[in-house]
Parts: sequence; structure tokens; C-alpha cells
Amino acid sequence: MHVQLSNWTGIWQFPSLIGEIAVISRTKVFRIMETQSENLNILFIIGIAIFAGAVSAKIFHRFRIPQVVGCVVIGLVIGPVLRIIPYEAIQIFDPINLFALGVIGFLVGAELKREIFVKFGKQVPIVLLFEGATAFLLVGSLTFLAMWHFSDWQTALAVGVVFAAICSATDPASTIAVLWEYKARGPLTAMLTAIVTLDDALALTLYAISISVVGIITGHQEAGLLVTFAKTLYEIFGSLFLGAMAGIGLSWLLKRIADPDRMLAFVLSTVLIVLGAAIYLKMDVILAAMALGATLVNLRPKLAQSALKVLHKFFAPIYILFFVLVGARVNFAHVNIVIWVLVAAYVIGSIVGKTLGAYVGGVCSNTVKTVRNYLGFCLYPQGGIAVALLIVASHRFSNDISGLMLLVVIIGAFILQLVGPIGVKYGAGKAGELGLNVTEEDLIKTYNVSNVMERDVPVIAAGDSLNDVLKIISSTAHPCYCVVDDHKEIIGVITLEGIRNIFVAGEMSDWLVALDIAESVVDTVTPDTVLSQAVELMERGNIEYVPVVASRQGKEYAGVLNSQAMHRQLEGEVLSKQREADSMYIHKAV
Repeated sequence: MHVQLSNWTGIWQFPSLIGEIAVISRTKVFRIMETQSENLNILFIIGIAIFAGAVSAKIFHRFRIPQVVGCVVIGLVIGPVLRIIPYEAIQIFDPINLFALGVIGFLVGAELKREIFVKFGKQVPIVLLFEGATAFLLVGSLTFLAMWHFSDWQTALAVGVVFAAICSATDPASTIAVLWEYKARGPLTAMLTAIVTLDDALALTLYAISISVVGIITGHQEAGLLVTFAKTLYEIFGSLFLGAMAGIGLSWLLKRIADPDRMLAFVLSTVLIVLGAAIYLKMDVILAAMALGATLVNLRPKLAQSALKVLHKFFAPIYILFFVLVGARVNFAHVNIVIWVLVAAYVIGSIVGKTLGAYVGGVCSNTVKTVRNYLGFCLYPQGGIAVALLIVASHRFSNDISGLMLLVVIIGAFILQLVGPIGVKYGAGKAGELGLNVTEEDLIKTYNVSNVMERDVPVIAAGDSLNDVLKIISSTAHPCYCVVDDHKEIIGVITLEGIRNIFVAGEMSDWLVALDIAESVVDTVTPDTVLSQAVELMERGNIEYVPVVASRQGKEYAGVLNSQAMHRQLEGEVLSKQREADSMYIHKAV
């Protein structure tokens, strides 16, 4: 996404993004805010946006709708509807948007492990070209025909060519966000990650060619086709080189750091430096950030995973704010029938073109059946990349036409941001890839104690003799046994460690019974206790075993929660899901 510095006078003054943020003057902020009926300061607006976005995301998630949609919808509500975020103040948040896009680009790049391209080979470029070219031709044709009814054919052709080039870009932010949210893994997920990463480069290339055509048609040609194409190549390969060099430096640095907090600081600062350098050098910030992430994850896979884990937790509020601002950008004040017709042509052309193109590309490259049938449903989202390209192209048109085009792309991108995440969930779900990329932490958050408790641990009666106790322990392989009374209620526990200590102390005697050697019960859980709460209880008490009682009202024995056995079971389930996802690569369609 190339940003013209001349379009950002008063904001972009330094090569570093940190410097750019720092020079937003308080006078500029207050002047914009004072034009509104309610004089709200910028910190209050950010707080409202993040809070409302988090609540809306949670509500939409309960209805099985991707959280991204909830953030975009609430942005529409608190933006153009309620005017809590004034449209005139949106530009103040552009540094935050760029920072968010940079971090998202870094995270997306970190998904591009070399195994993806080894597995897919030539399939990725073939599918990429077909889905991009089909959308280009269909959107270009439909918008040209729609615009021709309201203007001369030269203007209509120029507008159609620009829309065609812009629509080929797929927004990686919301696409990957849905894959992360639903823990998707498999051939479709891997192919989709590669496609949305390379779509940016494809869009830039198509844009470079198209804008030269537009210049010839409109008479605003500022440079020849070869010069324009050379600039695009510089922008693409320069961005990749910049990100790769920064990734090499960051990998060297992280190798010498063990503290997660310091690791987060170095990762974020490197992302910011790359973004600022890309802007200063007139390169693509998203491609540079993606190259940074891809380089790091392929040079230092384990270190990269540690850094990504910390970064995900830090990034959550900025991520929410980014998508809320996407919704807040929509301005319906000047919408008319011409815009709605063009929006319909743009959205329908994008959806049909990408769906059809991805399918044809899959057939031609012999992808697995799930990729062939469902990849197209995952390519609809559009966002900041499309808007930014149109802003750069707008100076080649009159003010009326450029304003109309900007509204069409913003509204079209907004609609696709609503439809797109649902399409991603649908496609990945039909491909059977949802929930196959879970970790132990994910399972702990979703499981209850009943999912991992041991029910086959024999109980020991309070009056059992020492010999009986030893027979039970020697014939089974459990580290903890519950002692129960005549009503099957837990009154103590016997552990192997406790038995060992009694032997060492020489306190063993034939007259001892189970109750004499039992330890008191410190804590209990029930089968319906949320597993994360049980794990927190065990970590807080530094205990390995917790008795499970049937209900909170009584102490009737139900089983034992064994930390080691729990982790073995969870690890097995994670590996099983990963093997299931990896096996999908070999299921070819005839």
C-alpha cells in the first residue's frame, strides 16, 4: 500500500512512524474536534471504540458470526450513525491504522512457512492469477457498463479500469483474523494465507498497468508505461528486500533475548521502523511487514512462535480499534443512485469473479478438492489497500468523479468486510478445517473437568487395612487415590509420595488403616467446573491432583483430575487434529 506523502500534509513529516505520530499537533486534533456538536477528546473516543468493539465482537461471536463483523458494524453505529467518531476526525487515526496494518502484515507473513510453498508448488501462482484476472475482467466490465449510463465512454472506461485493478486485492486482516478465531488448519487455510499475502503484489502490478491506461484515456498521463511499471517493481521488490533485511536483523537479536517483555519491545519497534522506512522510501508497508514476518519465522521458527504468542496478546485492543474504524469510515451523506449502481456492480463482480476464478485456477493447477471448491468464498474481504490505491489514483479524475469513486470503494469494501468474514468461515468450515489448529491452551479454555478427569481410579475405603491399600496401589498405575466413607464421600487422599514418606519414617504397622495414612483434602472440583479454573486452582496451590466430587453440595466421589494425565490427553488431541489437517493435502480429486 503506497502512501503519497503529499496527501498527508501536517501528519507525515518524518521517515519514522513514531515521528509521524508524535508530530500530530494538539491544535490539529482540537480544531477538528471543536467542529463537532459534542466536543469529545481523542482518548475518550479511542476508549469508546475499543470497549464497544469488544462488546459487539463478543455478542456476534455468540451468534456464530465472526467477531470482525461485530467490530465493523459497531464502527458504523458509533461513526456515521451516532457521530461519536466524527467523519472529519477519521484521518487522525491513520497512524494507528497503519500501525495495525503493519502488525497484521507481520503476523500474516509469519504464517508463510516454507513448507506451504513446498506443498503447493506452482498451484499458488496459478490460482492467484486466475482469481485476480477473473475479478479484474468482471468488475471492470460491470462498472464500465454501469458508469456508461451516466457519463461518456472515456470516463466510464477509465473508472472501470481503476475499479478492476483495485478489486483484485484481498484484505489480509479480516481474512486471517477469521482463520485465527476459528483455529483453522489444512490445505485451504495454507493456500488462502499464501494468496492473500501475494494479492497485494498482484493488485499493485495491475494498478500500475491500469493507471497508465487511465492516464492515456483521461489525458493525465504523467509517465510512460515502462516508467510506471518500473516504479511498481521498485515498490514491490524494494518492500520485500527491506522486510527481509529487517527480519534477518531481528532474528539475530531475538536469539540473544530470553525475556518475553523485551522480545515484544524489539519486535514492535522493528515493525515500526520497517513501516516508517517503507513510507519514507515510498514502498508498500504491508509487503514490507509481511516480508519481515516471513523471514523471521523461516529463520528462527521457535523464537518466532514465542514472539507471536506475546504479540497476539498485546495487539488485541489495537486490532479491535482497527476494524471499528473501518466501519466508521463509511459516509452516506452524498450517496445517490449512481453510487449504489456502481457499488452493486463492484461487489457482485468481486464476489463472482473471485469465486469463479479461484475454482478455475484450482482445476487448472489440480489442487485438492476442498481448495478448488471453497477457496473462492474466502477471498471477498477488502479494506485499506483498496481505499489507499484509489486515493492515489483520484488525482487523475475531476473532483466529482474522484469523490464518487472513493464513496463506491469505501461502501463496497464495507459491504465486503461484512460478507467476507462469513464467507471465510463458510469456506473453511465446508473444507473441514475449523478447529484443527488448536493448542493445549485453547482446549483448556473450552473444556470442562469432565472432559479430562480420570474415572477409573479405584477408591479406598476408610477402614481398609494397610495391606489392602498396598495391593490396590501395586495393581494399578495411578499416583493419587481417594479415601471414601460408607456414603462414598471423599474424606481424604492417599498419594504415592505420601506412602513413600511413611515408609521412610518407619511408621508402617499392620494395624494401620487407610484413614490413618490419608492426607486431608485441600480442594475439590466438580465435573462441570471449567477446566481453566481447575488448572488455575492447581497452579495456585502447587498441586498435581485434585479430587472430583459429583456435585457442589456434597463430597460424593466422581474421579480424579491428574495434571500429568490431563496434559498427555490434551497433547494427544492437538497432535491428532494436526495429523487430520495434514492428511488433507494428499486427498486429491479425480
